[in-house]
Amino acid sequence: MAMCSLVTRVKAARRSLALRLSFRRLPECSGTTAARGGRTHPVQLGGCRRWYSSGSRPNDGLLFRQLFESESSTYTYLLADRETKAAVLIDPVLETIDRDLKLIHELGLHLKVAVNTHCHADHITSTGLMKTRLAGLESAISKLSGASADILLSDGDQIAFGKHYLTVRETPGHTDGCVTLVTQDRHMAFTGDALLIRGCGRTDFQQGCAKRLYNSVHEKIFTLPDRCLIYPAHDYLERVNVPGQTVSTVGEERMFNPRLTKSLEEFVNIMDNLNLPKPSKLDISVPANLLCGVHQV
Repeated sequence: MAMCSLVTRVKAARRSLALRLSFRRLPECSGTTAARGGRTHPVQLGGCRRWYSSGSRPNDGLLFRQLFESESSTYTYLLADRETKAAVLIDPVLETIDRDLKLIHELGLHLKVAVNTHCHADHITSTGLMKTRLAGLESAISKLSGASADILLSDGDQIAFGKHYLTVRETPGHTDGCVTLVTQDRHMAFTGDALLIRGCGRTDFQQGCAKRLYNSVHEKIFTLPDRCLIYPAHDYLERVNVPGQTVSTVGEERMFNPRLTKSLEEFVNIMDNLNLPKPSKLDISVPANLLCGVHQV
């Protein structure tokens, strides 16, 4: 009798284990995509657990660095293909050119393009001067900015570096020439001044238009996947000694941005009543940046 009881318990345990394993193998929802090579990753979709195959991790083989310049509270971004060492630099600042070049040299990178997300009013770009110190480097900016550069960008253009590329999305409103740069897997977006973390760029000078900015963000940035990481051009919290935020997501900003969660009419009213002082370097930065940052440098 004792032996029969033990066998019964063992069989029950085996059935329980088999049942658990079957639930681990099978998705909880229909419409599952089978893996076609590479790794599979679980993802939550509408409360259901599904499996998908990405073939590789997001931005596999991408080197990424986020750098900061404290005077203008500007972020500079360095991206490179780890295999070929081809690199792109986004929104470099004149005051930190030596730091940026030192890092590029230390990492053994070949900087192909230095791109500005718009014609900045609060700092001078280092792209022009950097071109004199790095052979083969090209500068890039939106053709709608009115600024000079080797490459004038339009909506849908791609900036390639090795096996990676950034796609240009025109996001005017802060200025006419604002662009957002999105990685090919739509996992990262560099939004310039169009979308900041829990904020946005001002619209009261330099072709600013609150309605255009609102539409740009909602149509060109908020249509990216919720998980897409948002890397803005500035973190102004650092100026008041408040610990800043280095990254957000599309999903977060769509839910929590205190300006862009409002209606269009409310947003325009907010932007029309900010009453901000003009950037201290406005009169020297804009003329210089219209000439790739080399005017009176």
